[in-house]
Amino acid sequence: MANLLICCSGAERACPETSPENGLKQGWLHRLPGLPRRGFTACWRVVLLAAVTALVWTMHYDRWTRESWSFPTDYGGDSLEILTRIMAASEGDTVPLRPQLITRLGAPFGANWSAYPTSDLPLLWMLGEVARVLGLFPTANLALLLATVSAAVAFYGCARWLRLRWEWAFAGGVLFAFTFQTFHRGLPHLLLGFSWSVPLSLLSSALVASSRRLRFGSSGGWLCLGTSAAIGISNPYTLFMHLQLIGWSLVANACGARRAENLRVGGAAIAIALMAFALVEAPVWLFSPDSAAAPPLVRNYGGTERYALKPVELFVPPAEHRWEAFSFFGNRYVRWSDWRGGESFAPYLGVVGIAGLMGLAITGGRAVFRRRRLPGAALSTTWVLAFASVGGVTNIMAFFAGLLVFRATNRFSIFISATALLFIASHLSRWMRQRPTWLSVGAAALVTAIGLVDQIPRGPTEEAKRQIVVRVSSDLKLGRRIEEILPNRGPIFQLPVLAFPEAKPPHHLTDYEHFRPYLATSRLCFSYGALKGRSRGRWQREIESAPTPELVARLEHSGFAALYINRLGYPDRGEKILGELAALGRTRRLEGASGDQIVVVLEPAKDARPPVARQLTFGRGWHSRRDGEPRWAHGPATLSYHNPFPHPIRARIQFVVSSAGRRMLSIRVNGEKGRATLVGNECTTITLFATIQPGANRIDLDSAEPAVRLSQDRGQLRSFAVHETQVGLEVAEVAMVR
Repeated sequence: MANLLICCSGAERACPETSPENGLKQGWLHRLPGLPRRGFTACWRVVLLAAVTALVWTMHYDRWTRESWSFPTDYGGDSLEILTRIMAASEGDTVPLRPQLITRLGAPFGANWSAYPTSDLPLLWMLGEVARVLGLFPTANLALLLATVSAAVAFYGCARWLRLRWEWAFAGGVLFAFTFQTFHRGLPHLLLGFSWSVPLSLLSSALVASSRRLRFGSSGGWLCLGTSAAIGISNPYTLFMHLQLIGWSLVANACGARRAENLRVGGAAIAIALMAFALVEAPVWLFSPDSAAAPPLVRNYGGTERYALKPVELFVPPAEHRWEAFSFFGNRYVRWSDWRGGESFAPYLGVVGIAGLMGLAITGGRAVFRRRRLPGAALSTTWVLAFASVGGVTNIMAFFAGLLVFRATNRFSIFISATALLFIASHLSRWMRQRPTWLSVGAAALVTAIGLVDQIPRGPTEEAKRQIVVRVSSDLKLGRRIEEILPNRGPIFQLPVLAFPEAKPPHHLTDYEHFRPYLATSRLCFSYGALKGRSRGRWQREIESAPTPELVARLEHSGFAALYINRLGYPDRGEKILGELAALGRTRRLEGASGDQIVVVLEPAKDARPPVARQLTFGRGWHSRRDGEPRWAHGPATLSYHNPFPHPIRARIQFVVSSAGRRMLSIRVNGEKGRATLVGNECTTITLFATIQPGANRIDLDSAEPAVRLSQDRGQLRSFAVHETQVGLEVAEVAMVR
């Protein structure tokens, strides 16, 4: 894939000194030290670019006053998780290379998120440090602004490195900053908005593929290695495609010029990116205490088709487009398409990006027709399409190799957007080379204006902004009132119990809604936030289903100071449980302004004991539970149990099991030699006594006989089933909560 980037598009003919044959050595960055005046002009243009981008961002979000910066741009769904991560970082709970223990969540034990892979952890840590000074919501706004400005500046720098005219580099930078793939995501997908590394990745690939002067210690070498390190600690999607492009560049170099220095720099770039990624994600391997638990994020092959890139979506404007002629096609796509994911319009390139992509396609077609070498930009775009499109390489790898984690390959369209914008900017720059400067600047301004109006979604309505202000203000007021009457670090149990992350909440409740009181306080602890599928939080599900008198007794015995109820999670808006609490004498309560959030004050015991679960937690190797059926395993499977006490405890563990045909079932606790039992189609009760260690304990179940497939439907590969589990701890404290 020689000439991977823009130099293949014709810009090198306009500026021969920047061609790959000359190693891109005379670019913009190399002229600054020797030419102070030009350097000042270049810096002034970068400042102007940042200012224009910031101005457009401010106009879109209407962030003109100090008060408007005190409220987030979004306050629901995924944005609540993003705000929670920034809050946790500001409180010192999410520091790189340390256990990701959110101390004020998952009460009373804390929420251990180490097993929950987190992209951009260094970025979140830095935002947390900023939030210590500016506050949570201003920092969230600032992060959105920085994501947009950094994308514009990075694109501009790459374009000027390639010696494009400054006005067209400027235009491309502004349009790339507001690419629909990243900008329209807003706060809910804040981390995906930091796309500044994409043009740097493309430039690095071009250098590895074709530069004659690339070597360790050169500016190009530093750019390649620095880009790889930055991408390694940021978004995994960008990293995954960056590794592919660098890999293809190495192949192109090995099959063509065979420049040893390029191969070494490219190989080092891949190694650095992988090491940086491993370093950032180290908590997943080092600090995940429950080895038996299933992954918190479950992916399947169907998701790789649903969220894959549909090439038509590159050209389909969003249904909410500001131009009716364009929104017509978006609405038609909504009506006609039966297989759309939740990011349907994200790949839209915009009219300028589409023009660049079509121009690139025509250039590639001419090269094929004339039997010339394909432009590298066309090859890279073709690879992104071949890999990311539905039914493409990504689905082949998911189906045959089980690579399911990168399911939303529509996000790779940001590479197509960057390439298309660089292509059209380079051609317009060359075409305007012999024309007056004022004409070129005017044309660039016109293209920028048209592109911005097309790409930027409609801004939030006044009603939407008002609702955010009302909700945030209500939450902050309620938070202050709760903190006034509850003790410092007082734990609050939240109902209904919700799993985290990516759970389907009941009734009218939305996902991550239980983070709201956490965001509105600074010294109280909340039960929500424990990772789903972990034995550490199993007790919450059990206690939720208990009768209200037992619920209150167990919570107060465990030291909970209050009960938080979100009415939206109940068909009767929680009237039944509130009435039962009042009958028990728990009548002191606080209510949010909207009436949806209720905090009932409890009477915690002075000698509080940690809550214990009475059942085991299902981990790896199990099918999802079906109504009316036990939990079936499709092979070796795990269960786990959390001992909250600081010392080992003897426990009585009871299973009710059956199997698909007669088979020997072996059971091991914490890897120790266990017992084997013959089970069959009828239920068999197995009782064993074991020593439960402090923290998470692992129970392995296995059968030597192979699993039996009952049919070709999903979930029909079956080995054995667990109908019921029961754990009894031989400790006096447990009797007190029973």
